[in-house]
Amino acid sequence: MADRRAVGRAGEEAARKFLADQGYRILFNNFRYGRYGEIDIIAIKSGVVCFVEVKSRASAAYGTPAEAVSYAKRRKIVAVANHFIRVSGYEGHMLRFDVVEVYLNRDGADGAPHTVKGIRHIENAFGV
Repeated sequence: MADRRAVGRAGEEAARKFLADQGYRILFNNFRYGRYGEIDIIAIKSGVVCFVEVKSRASAAYGTPAEAVSYAKRRKIVAVANHFIRVSGYEGHMLRFDVVEVYLNRDGADGAPHTVKGIRHIENAFGV
């Protein structure tokens, strides 16, 4: 379990840096809404508010990272996004749901993920 958390943390950090380098302004990290869960990153660029799910993998053994964003997970992300819109005052902005896939090398001292092998940003990955 600790290894999965390390992969997740490393992936989210890499995704934040990647998005910032692409001109996105990060508004929130790990925005939570009760039992519905959380959105990994909420960012804005060119007037578009992006709700970003980050999926990281150190291996393709279980498919691509984006394939792990199930229908149930997408519904939860949409519920949290709706809550964010209600409480944030971002009404009137264009909205988008993105997925950032982060591929990591297992090159840490203990075989833990350490360096980024690649990042793929899937804009408008799913709709409401």
